[in-house]
Amino acid sequence: MKEVNLKNLAITFVAGLCLWFCPIPDGVTPEAWHLFAIFVATILGIILKAAPMGTMCMLAIGLTAGFQLLAPGEAGKSIALSLKGFGDKVIWLIGISFFIARGFIKTGLGNRIAYLFIKIFGKSTLGLAYGLGLADLVLAPAIPSNTARGGGIIYPIMKSMALNFGSDPQQPETNRKIGSFLTLNCYYINLIASSMFLTGTASNPMCQKFVADMGYSITWMSWASAAFVPGIISFFLIPFVLYKIYPPELKKTADAPKIASEKLKEMGGLKVSEILMLITFVILLVLWITGDLFSMDATTTAFIGLSILLLTSVLTWEDVKSEKGAWDTIVWFAVLVMMASSLNELGFIKWFSELVKAEMGDMHWHYAFPVLVGVYFFSHYLFASATAHVAAMYAALLAVGISLGVPPLLLALMLGFTGSLYGTLTHYGHGPAPVFYGSGYVELKTWWTYGLIIGLLLLAIYLVIGTSWMGLIGSYS
Repeated sequence: MKEVNLKNLAITFVAGLCLWFCPIPDGVTPEAWHLFAIFVATILGIILKAAPMGTMCMLAIGLTAGFQLLAPGEAGKSIALSLKGFGDKVIWLIGISFFIARGFIKTGLGNRIAYLFIKIFGKSTLGLAYGLGLADLVLAPAIPSNTARGGGIIYPIMKSMALNFGSDPQQPETNRKIGSFLTLNCYYINLIASSMFLTGTASNPMCQKFVADMGYSITWMSWASAAFVPGIISFFLIPFVLYKIYPPELKKTADAPKIASEKLKEMGGLKVSEILMLITFVILLVLWITGDLFSMDATTTAFIGLSILLLTSVLTWEDVKSEKGAWDTIVWFAVLVMMASSLNELGFIKWFSELVKAEMGDMHWHYAFPVLVGVYFFSHYLFASATAHVAAMYAALLAVGISLGVPPLLLALMLGFTGSLYGTLTHYGHGPAPVFYGSGYVELKTWWTYGLIIGLLLLAIYLVIGTSWMGLIGSYS
């Protein structure tokens, strides 16, 4: 299988060249404009899948350093600045999240938690949906990879349950029995859980980084407290709404608790590794929640958690080395963060925000706020990567909103939440999407139709109830 699509790579290269040689606008330095050209070409290459993300990002580093865009005339300093993303604490929080997720999967603790909830709530199809959703919600704070959480833990159990109740994707006429409903519900709940915690999905810490670059601060607790009410309302409402508009044929699943009990019996009592993983889980949560009191950020807490898992042999160094997804993510996250942050430092983001502000005129921030969030939400149809979308648009839209008078933390948090919610729209919209869509339970047209309906409902909940809640608790001023 070819890793490089020469046609799409050529399109990417031509697009980058066109931007590079365009007349440089007034108020923009040549270095900022040329870095913007490389940045756009990199994002376009990722969208078109011209080459793997890592390959595109390595090309970006080479070009940025080669043309000495970050330190003109200083080759050594230029390459050092081009690699600065690898030293960013946010990148390591994202990477470590994959290792912690591996601990839940390796020990079986994630599966045990899911089966416990199914045992309690699984007597009906709707109850089964809530049980699987609760498992995802409980795991979300400590498994920042929503792909590992949804695809590695929840999906195999969901599919096993669907098959047990006669819903087999090999026999499409049985999909609506229970499989289609559970597939969509588990995916939507995964995105809701991802929006509720700074460590709910890998792109959230990237938002935190861009906010910090603009002089504002979001902590683990401030994110969680702001998302709590809209997130909980969404968690309870979405499965019920989906149950009504896309009902499963099978309404009762009385055997589900029995199946879960049998699985738990097969697993036996809590193993030492599971107990250690559970203790680490609690430590992570406590430190993330109370981190402000001890001046301890989320990345430091993640390193402590990983150290415990390594010292107790829950994870081995071989486990860490073999987690290819983590190292791959560290590489391309670091490069995208470096370019986006450098564009801000070079003044490009400020110039762009002033340009858009002039075009929007004297629009009051109460109107600009939902417009910006809506643009961010619907533009996700163009992106096959939530991370690429955050890197491409988050900082720019935030800067535009701030220039128009939108309270910075209100917009920063709402755009952060939207970075999970827009995943409902397409079958490639977020990390777990290809896993759930690939099950074969849901047709493409159905996925896009109900994704839009649920996405709009989620957006309304977060914009209306979420904004009111954040105002009530003083998340912004």
